[in-house]
Amino acid sequence: MDNFRNLIVWKRTVDLATLIYKETLNFPKSELYGLTSQIRRAAVSISSNIAEGAGRRSKREFANFLSISYGSACELETQLLIAKNLGYVKKDDFKILFSEIDEIQKMLYSLGKKQKS
Repeated sequence: MDNFRNLIVWKRTVDLATLIYKETLNFPKSELYGLTSQIRRAAVSISSNIAEGAGRRSKREFANFLSISYGSACELETQLLIAKNLGYVKKDDFKILFSEIDEIQKMLYSLGKKQKS
């Protein structure tokens, strides 16, 4: 596998995780070990699994880690929806984050499909 740092999807997931950390700074302190932690871990997991998978020896293993990244993106999407419903994320901010997650999911799916062929 090429260097994961050259993958556009990896760069975008790092940027997304950074945005997520900034967005969750204003969550209630009571959520620090709850939703805040869950959202942050899911966001970091996306880029981390891309990097780990890229370091594996086969395309098949890489595709598996891309699938895990996709799952983490779905998890993040769900958690952000809950945060929005609770009033922790503004509707406009949610739309921006949701759109980015949607694009990343498409990229992960496409890249994973290429690795399997």
